[in-house]
Amino acid sequence: MSKPLICSFGIFRLHRRTNSLVILPLIGKRPQTQTEKRVNQVKEVLRSGGTAIGTTAGLESEVRFLSGAGFDFLLFDTQHSTIELKQLGPVLAKIRGRQASPVVRVADNRPDQICFALDAGARGLIAPMINTPRDAEQMVGWCRYPLAGERSSSGVAGDWGEFKDYREYMDIVNDQLLILPMIETAAALEAVDEIASVDGVDALLVGPSDLSINLNVTLDYRHDKYIDALKKIAKAAKGAGKFAGIYFVPPGLTPEDLIDLGFSLFTLPWQPWAKLGVDEALHQLRSKKD
Repeated sequence: MSKPLICSFGIFRLHRRTNSLVILPLIGKRPQTQTEKRVNQVKEVLRSGGTAIGTTAGLESEVRFLSGAGFDFLLFDTQHSTIELKQLGPVLAKIRGRQASPVVRVADNRPDQICFALDAGARGLIAPMINTPRDAEQMVGWCRYPLAGERSSSGVAGDWGEFKDYREYMDIVNDQLLILPMIETAAALEAVDEIASVDGVDALLVGPSDLSINLNVTLDYRHDKYIDALKKIAKAAKGAGKFAGIYFVPPGLTPEDLIDLGFSLFTLPWQPWAKLGVDEALHQLRSKKD
């Protein structure tokens, strides 16, 4: 049996051999302890050899539910959605102490956008169109506090547990913050080994659609050229002691395909699986009545 893929009214596990779903009862998540708050859930899963699974989240009431449903992270997209950076603070405050780490994709690799997302409470940062090692170095520098970086201080930001002084807080954040540069272009693919080697980069995150477009195999996710690119990215990440992730599971590929290619981080949509949970729960209730 694999680790949980999606949670809704039950915990769904995908049986790797039969490709069938097994539905287990949803177990409530207790609040995190102060020690657990220091640990980034996603980094812990990756470092232990697991697969980090998240889902994209909006600004509605489901956010708190999803943050305790079993996902390793919730992804808030400020590049290709209606979510704005200024809206993040109140939303991320709602999920403090929950299991899932909030990860934010900014619209551009800029210090102001990165700083705002982190000050709002993000525990992971995604920047698009990282094409060179210099792009990656700048991203890392804007994410980390001095002396490891140049992030401006605005006081304690996010939920990182208790600490004895401000220096300890900054060191915890520098160590535990998840930094994910996106690999989306032919230029990035050419420089992928150097990008992966940048200190502070935790994982290379593929932008599936843009990568296919820039490789001139638009949305053909099973094209040999595209698969070879995924293999190259995964190899570069592994060679640098980092991890490979992909923003979403492309049509025509499965989570198992990606894992076999060397990827250990991706998102899955929660809505279809939630419907399965509702259908199963209603079926069980109606069966008892009959």
